Amino acid sequence: MRGFRSALALARAAARTRAELQGTRGRRLSHCAAAPARPSFGIAFDIDGVILRGRSPIGGSPQAIRRLYSDDGTLKIPFLFLTNGGGVPEHKRALELSDLLGVNISPAQVVHGHSPYRDLVKRFEDDLIVAVGKGEPASVMAEYGFRKVLSIDDYSSHFKEIDPLAPFKKWKVGQPDCKDFMSEKMHPPYDVYQERVKGVFVVSDPVDWGRDLQVLCDILSTGGLPGNGKGDQPPLYFSADDLEYQAAFPSERLGMGAFRIALESIFNQVNDVPLKYTSYGKPNPFVFKNAANILEKIVMDMYPNSQPRNEVQDHQFSTIYMIGDNPKVDINGVLKAGPPWSSVLTRTGVFRGNDNDPKFPADLVVDTVDDAISCILEKECIR
Repeated sequence: MRGFRSALALARAAARTRAELQGTRGRRLSHCAAAPARPSFGIAFDIDGVILRGRSPIGGSPQAIRRLYSDDGTLKIPFLFLTNGGGVPEHKRALELSDLLGVNISPAQVVHGHSPYRDLVKRFEDDLIVAVGKGEPASVMAEYGFRKVLSIDDYSSHFKEIDPLAPFKKWKVGQPDCKDFMSEKMHPPYDVYQERVKGVFVVSDPVDWGRDLQVLCDILSTGGLPGNGKGDQPPLYFSADDLEYQAAFPSERLGMGAFRIALESIFNQVNDVPLKYTSYGKPNPFVFKNAANILEKIVMDMYPNSQPRNEVQDHQFSTIYMIGDNPKVDINGVLKAGPPWSSVLTRTGVFRGNDNDPKFPADLVVDTVDDAISCILEKECIR
């Protein structure tokens, strides 16, 4: 082991000498001769259409992700998942991804479309809010620190006849326990008949569009108290605005952006004042700035005593690669965010073209995420 370390030290010294002889231009053109103590780049992955289709890994994603770890299982290259999806707390998604990909994914590496809702806790911490979407929208908001939150399922259940089509629906919204549910119905956790909803948060794709469109129009048109005349609209937030996304079905599915269009169109038809809302998620440049900050925290955890190279001080990274499948969302977001972001477009999801997307061209187009990682590691001289 001592001989190996000595040889390694001599090799590193020789590499530094060669780099110095090459001069400034040589150092800028190649990372190979004098690699920094910490990686100068990071990677952000979209999930649906890049890593997974439904719950099935695609494009060689397990082996691609494993290449970013050392043999002992520790993280070698800083990366995170930057997705407009969600509906469950980040720690649950991290466990799911760890199981599907065969590596240890930390909650810090999962950035959902609704993750920025954390920043709104102080504004709505003690106000009644309604969380909309599949999965566990109320649990997500409660974990962020919101104290008075109801899912739209629970909120709607307290208003008799609010959904006139309910008797014709053959499905039932899942409840944790019938006895507990009936007790909650008799003794609601909040006085929903008197207390106004102060904010509506669309956390993930809604399930019952018909009911949700009706109930949200009620909440938003009446100042947060359905059935009580007109009132000022409470704030409305969408965690993303994707019109389409790639799921398990061969062709794209309508996403949260389609639901937003439907809600906005209906609301504007029945109200004199247009709907007001705030959308997060890609391609919002804020999302990419936030992701860059999270990547910096990840790399500092990996190398707590290191410092970034002088030439990347402004951005902390020389390059952050966004690997996505949707030109309108992933690639457009990179174009809006600017340096140090660089885009890689795969053909495993929304995009299926032979050439680059004409409207939102990526810096690199590849077949799969495994191909993307190969190109990135080769460019960065990582073996």
